[in-house]
Amino acid sequence: MTPWSGKGESARAHEHEQDLSTILTSDERVDLTLLIAAITEVMQKQISDTFDASITTGKAPSQALNITDKNPNVKDENPHEETEDEANTRKMREKREKELSAPRMLDLKKDALEFFQTWQESVVSRVGTIVNKPKEVIEEQKEKASDNTTPDTAPPPDKKVIQSNTNTEDADAALIDLYPPTSTSLCNLPREKREMLLNAMLLLVLGLEHYIAHSRILLLHIASSLHLPLHVLTENEVKVAQTLLEAAKHMSGDEETKKRGEENQTARRWKVGLAGVAGAALIGVTGGLAAPLVAGAIGTIMGGLGLGATAAAGLLGTLAESGVIVGSLFGAYGGRMTGKMVDAYAKEVADFSFLPLRGSSSRIHGKEAPAEDRRLRVTIGISGWLTQREDIITPWRVLGHQSEVFALRWELEALMKLGSSLEAVVKSAAWSVAKKEIIARTIFASLMDALWPIALLKVSKVVDNPFSVAKSRADKAGLVLADALINKAQGERPVTLIAYSLGARMVYQCLMSLAERRAFGLVESVVLIGTPAPSDSTVWRAMRSVVSGRLINVYSENDYILAFLYRTSSIQYGVAGIQEIQDVKGVENVDVSEMVSGHLRYQYLVGSILEKIGFEDIDVEEVSKEEETLALLEEQEEKEQEKKVHEETDPDKEAAKMQKDVQHKTDATFMERATEKMHIGRKTVNA
Repeated sequence: MTPWSGKGESARAHEHEQDLSTILTSDERVDLTLLIAAITEVMQKQISDTFDASITTGKAPSQALNITDKNPNVKDENPHEETEDEANTRKMREKREKELSAPRMLDLKKDALEFFQTWQESVVSRVGTIVNKPKEVIEEQKEKASDNTTPDTAPPPDKKVIQSNTNTEDADAALIDLYPPTSTSLCNLPREKREMLLNAMLLLVLGLEHYIAHSRILLLHIASSLHLPLHVLTENEVKVAQTLLEAAKHMSGDEETKKRGEENQTARRWKVGLAGVAGAALIGVTGGLAAPLVAGAIGTIMGGLGLGATAAAGLLGTLAESGVIVGSLFGAYGGRMTGKMVDAYAKEVADFSFLPLRGSSSRIHGKEAPAEDRRLRVTIGISGWLTQREDIITPWRVLGHQSEVFALRWELEALMKLGSSLEAVVKSAAWSVAKKEIIARTIFASLMDALWPIALLKVSKVVDNPFSVAKSRADKAGLVLADALINKAQGERPVTLIAYSLGARMVYQCLMSLAERRAFGLVESVVLIGTPAPSDSTVWRAMRSVVSGRLINVYSENDYILAFLYRTSSIQYGVAGIQEIQDVKGVENVDVSEMVSGHLRYQYLVGSILEKIGFEDIDVEEVSKEEETLALLEEQEEKEQEKKVHEETDPDKEAAKMQKDVQHKTDATFMERATEKMHIGRKTVNA
């Protein structure tokens, strides 16, 4: 029985008469409009700050890998002779100014702000309409609100407590830290009323017929400003998703959906602009459909929140009237990509598919997932190498249930070969000896001077080619992923991407493609772990422009394997996986050197790393299992290393043996796979 199923008819009738204009006082409605305007101004400033040359972050320039010339040749008559650090700081600032004045960066900033402002106007206008505020009043309030937004610089601790009598005991410390509250008297309302406001705002932004990443970030700011814990929002997101899909099943429109899909099959393919895709999906889809959902499930969803069915339908707008629009919101088959979607790269990219981590495996075969498995948000985990096929999915079991979680399967053969090669090198006696020499010189000195131990260079042929092949495939697969997001394979929902190693390289390429194609609002947050990609600020500014929420670079200065593998790349642009990203506002750098002893550890540390960065949705039980697995692995490796410590090995003979062992393991793996497919048929992970 649902919490509202026992209510009397009179209570339900009363709820049907409630909406924001009757529940909120005149002053509270004004405050709500001001709050939304103020928060969106803060969000706009964060976009501008990404392209601000005066903002610096990270270590002093002299500590960076991509260090500048040391001597600025200051004239003797200068009353103040520049120090080395001052000269480096000046040169870095001049470099930033030059980068940001380039036409392509100016255009990117302009387009990012224009997209945001269009969304901002639609939200503020819709809020004004719902609370019965004329447009000119909204504009006036918006101008006033811009002067009262949350400061850009980190506020002193006392600034986070807006008023002494606010309900701060309800707030989430992590939420307030990530999304500092904007001052509003609404935070003094009773908790029940604040929850009703937050949930009403969720329905209101869904009424825009999409749930883009900007809308989700807005709700996080609102939750913080109302001093509500994050779970209030996430739990209601789950409930709304399930109710919308369940209700949509009872609406007509199957034929309309089929017709629209056929008409737009070509238009929704490659390199279609974001606005064009949205327009093709949403324009005119309400014609001839069934009656609104007002009297049905949509009414019940707000039963315990203080709003009735009429008010809920008013907030949802046309979303409450069309199963087609609901379907477009969630995407076809929960993010299943058809074979045609990868035709453009079929010769170079294989095994590209989204594998659901929970729910019915029939989803992979194109059947609609049950409503209880669906969510308003999507999280995609991407592995960077494989030692067994299960590694596609296993690292991502630590992700929680608030989002619809997929593992991305891509280039199985290349990743298996890379995984086997990495294992062989790391377990070799040559690596054990070489590692000590690298540590003595530091990883950065080895990279900059290209002075690697001879023994290591002799066994490098085992892993260099598999890494180069997989890296090239990752770049191409990143373009396919960008196409999938732009063409709404995952629907009109915000996507979070989490990846390690070459999986992170794929996401880097995807984000660069999204930036180039001006596909804003698709990606909510990104966590890149041990990334074999440049740390250059220009690259990360472009990536930041298409990530609405958090962009996190997780790196380890102990990742000797990554440094060695990346040695033939453009080292002058740095390596994101072993150093922090400097001077890009909004990029979070997380040093996990103490946790990560080597590149092959990452797949066993995904959960622990997500805990460290304060990721909002993880499964603590799965994290514990992951930690137990890693402890057993390290115990086993210690025993193996003890046997090899005093062994003297001929690098040439060892390299030949390793090459043979790797090839044998790879051949055996794929012979097993072929046999399995022939006699057993497709399994979930091979679908």
